[in-house]
Amino acid sequence: MIDDLYSAKVLSLTANIPRIGRLAAPQGSSEKVAKLCGSRIVVDVVLGADGRVADFAQDVKACALGQAAASVLGANVIGAGVDEIATARDQLSAMLKSGGPAPTGRFEDLAVLAPVKDYPARYASTLLAFEAAVEAARIAATRTSGADAA
Repeated sequence: MIDDLYSAKVLSLTANIPRIGRLAAPQGSSEKVAKLCGSRIVVDVVLGADGRVADFAQDVKACALGQAAASVLGANVIGAGVDEIATARDQLSAMLKSGGPAPTGRFEDLAVLAPVKDYPARYASTLLAFEAAVEAARIAATRTSGADAA
């Protein structure tokens, strides 16, 4: 069972996390920490005029499951809208916590994390990157719309 959790695909994702680092001038940033294991992810976001992610960076200090989720996020987040990222987060959460279907669309590779459903203690670290990305994108959207209103 533990072999399913740390499959070759999950381990491959951890070795190749896209968009690592920090942005020089993010419109929104968020830091999330999983209290149980200490995993930590900081996400920086810049939105384009269309409200979609134009630039993204993440500082990932997480377990293999958190790294795998961050890898899927980093590989697919450019061009995503805030609602799309939130939907993926909600689908990932439902997949883990209530056996819901895997996320669809650009974040469908999160399906590789389905075995995490059998390990409730791992939910928080697996969701960190998406929690941080949603918050950072919402902050960016608020700042962008506020600037447009001025």
